[in-house]
Amino acid sequence: MTIIKRQDGTNLKIALEGRLDTMTAPELEKELNASLDNADTLTLNFADLAYISSAGLRVLLSAHKVMSKKGGMKVVNVNEIVKEVFDVTGFADILTIE
Repeated sequence: MTIIKRQDGTNLKIALEGRLDTMTAPELEKELNASLDNADTLTLNFADLAYISSAGLRVLLSAHKVMSKKGGMKVVNVNEIVKEVFDVTGFADILTIE
């Protein structure tokens, strides 16, 4: 998985490429832990994310909890495969997906 991070003031944007799974979720978690203190909003771009596992969902839920106390978090450009995982797990009801 590739993580592309861009910070514009307190707006953090992260694009993910590849697979967010058991092997790569710790990498994203580490990046978010290092970055969220300086962010009021978080946008996750999933245009090039091919797959997400339960380990990836756990990282998203953790980030959502942190960002819900700030300016919020949204997920954009979700493909059908990832959208189906969000629908089946109920994450579609929890996350802001655009």
